[in-house]
Amino acid sequence: MNETMFIGLGYIGAGIGAGLTLIGAGLGIGKIGASALEGLARQPEAGGALRTNMIIAAALIEGLAFFALVISLLAVMNFSAPKAPAAPADAAQAQPLH
Repeated sequence: MNETMFIGLGYIGAGIGAGLTLIGAGLGIGKIGASALEGLARQPEAGGALRTNMIIAAALIEGLAFFALVISLLAVMNFSAPKAPAAPADAAQAQPLH
């Protein structure tokens, strides 16, 4: 497999990882919002506590999604970084020290 193909597959993998992360975060925050509204409809006097807990949970999910997105971007940067050529083996380094 040549180097260009390897870089392309890295871009595809990072894109899929970032997309799945953001889809999961969106679904999680949507579920939190729906549950909070349902709880508010059942017990309106608990609105303040529900809102606070909803915001904290949504912030934690957003932080995790942002962290995963940064990791995906770092993977893309690592795949696109130029590779250093291998150093030639020197005969003097191969000699054991006495």
